[in-house]
Amino acid sequence: MASTISEIQKNKREFLEYLEIEKGRSLKTVENYDRYLSKFFTFGKITKPSDIFEENIREFRLWLNRQPGAKEMGQQGSTMKKRTQNYYLIAIRSFLKFLVKRGIKSLQPERIELAKTADRHLDLISTDELLRLLDSPDKTTVRGLRDRALLEMFFSTGLRVSELCSLNRDLDISKDEFSIRGKGDKVRVVFISDAARKTLTEYLSRREDMDDALFAQLPSKISKKGNKKTSLRLSPRSVERLVKYYSIKAGISKKVTPHVIRHSFATDLLSNGADLRSVQALLGHAHITTTQIYTHVTDKHLREVHKNFHRKRN
Repeated sequence: MASTISEIQKNKREFLEYLEIEKGRSLKTVENYDRYLSKFFTFGKITKPSDIFEENIREFRLWLNRQPGAKEMGQQGSTMKKRTQNYYLIAIRSFLKFLVKRGIKSLQPERIELAKTADRHLDLISTDELLRLLDSPDKTTVRGLRDRALLEMFFSTGLRVSELCSLNRDLDISKDEFSIRGKGDKVRVVFISDAARKTLTEYLSRREDMDDALFAQLPSKISKKGNKKTSLRLSPRSVERLVKYYSIKAGISKKVTPHVIRHSFATDLLSNGADLRSVQALLGHAHITTTQIYTHVTDKHLREVHKNFHRKRN
């Protein structure tokens, strides 16, 4: 029995190593795939690849569909979202594709179809709300300058929160562009606006610490224990709290997160005439289908086209 159990675990370990080393997936992605597969193997009592059948996949899908939704998202009483269920199915399908590649007999990956999901809803704020958010920090203080620079950088570059937190203070802001290493270890170019550069320059000139991070905790937050090796770099969670604080201060009733500002960056470009492929490159999306969630922004342009050109007679 121990040998059969170790067989599927051995396959899974090799698959996760393949994801990390050959496919260049992030450690977080590898951890998620490990969790999704482990849940399925436990549910289906899977001990070897040949134990995976359409029937136990179907039973697992039914079980997932009856699991409660995430309480932190206010979904008490509701079931797990289809999109979340698909994360499990994508992991299983990827694992099966890996087995095929290794010549190991199991269920054919194409036998797994993802659940139909509703079009993704975007949380957006208006231009007026965005301007109020950017203007909410007090620029007469170092904290306010840091926070204004951080918000301006978000909107100027469309960076993910993890990417913004990874920036170092030796970043060359004399130019209007720099390279960032994003998801999947892919490098892309992003651009700094004049407003972001100006506020960054002011903020850096007022910094009193010597930490490497571009966005760091203030001296008042530094431990008094003399531990000089502790990094002062702001964490993604700290930045999320910061954005929430200023959105409330700006009188915005909607939930505002760093990703909402990233949405604003993309919609601002598209509504001003940028093409979808360029926005895809600036956001660092691997697939154009991910960027297509923003195409609703062009609806008003389509409306104008229809109004100006439909049923016109010379």
